[in-house]
Amino acid sequence: MDRRAFLLGSVSAAVSGAATNLLVAADAEAGKYAPPVLRPPVVGSQLYGWGQYYDREGKRLGEHLGEVFAALRDAGYDYAEGNLDVATPQNHESLAELMRRNGLKPVSLYTGGSFHIHGKASETVESIVKAARVAGQAGFGILNVNTDPVGRPKTDSELAIQADALAELGRELQAIGIRLGIHHHTPEMLNGAREFHNNFEKCPAQAVGFCYDVHWVFRGGIPPATVLPKYGNRIVSWHLRQSRESIWWEDLDSGDIDYKRIAESVAQNKLPQFFTVELALEQGTKITRSVVENHLRSRQYVRRTFGV
Repeated sequence: MDRRAFLLGSVSAAVSGAATNLLVAADAEAGKYAPPVLRPPVVGSQLYGWGQYYDREGKRLGEHLGEVFAALRDAGYDYAEGNLDVATPQNHESLAELMRRNGLKPVSLYTGGSFHIHGKASETVESIVKAARVAGQAGFGILNVNTDPVGRPKTDSELAIQADALAELGRELQAIGIRLGIHHHTPEMLNGAREFHNNFEKCPAQAVGFCYDVHWVFRGGIPPATVLPKYGNRIVSWHLRQSRESIWWEDLDSGDIDYKRIAESVAQNKLPQFFTVELALEQGTKITRSVVENHLRSRQYVRRTFGV
């Protein structure tokens, strides 16, 4: 099961029985509400890796979100990043409330979508914006989006359709006070990172931002620090993971990626500091500590390296 399906099922299960009365933050008749105000620096954790650890123990993440949020709070984190729930948007209010009860704040969500097919792209944008509007009312202010892969390089026509759809999504989200950050995996980094570059070069910077997942860029063959001069002005949020000998490491520490160099660029260029630690596991990852200890160690590393 991929990260989006796993997380969406877990989070939906956790909040499905909760209250669904939403607190709309302004005049519904006017179609306006007060957008969330997010001030960096903040440090969070992506829930996908937590789900992998719980899955190893035969547990469902969605049944343990309260204890996960409490553990993150105790380790010094500010937020947890789950998935945008397109099917049942009302769950965002319950998720945000569960975070607040456990000392965290709603900050960012993650989703994917098919943006490259004529006709379907507009439906994807519409469904995401509809769900994001409810998420924004619950307090979330950043949406990180990964375009769906197709098992082959996308054609020039498909990339053009995708760019138009992403630009439209960015403008729609901007109108309701939510920042769009485009996230990438390996498929977008193929063929000289053709899709990766196209997603930015064909979209306006003020509408389409960058969720900089440092390790996926590294795995795609691009030295992480070289991305900053070209796309640093687009950064909305970060995903942080480490590897050693190209295999994901169990915590955020020294390894293949020179995070100290990146931290210097963040400070020098005053880049946004919405840092999401993502301790995902893959074949070959050596696990010697608990998920809680690994997140505690990773939070300490972010503090030492980035000063936050």
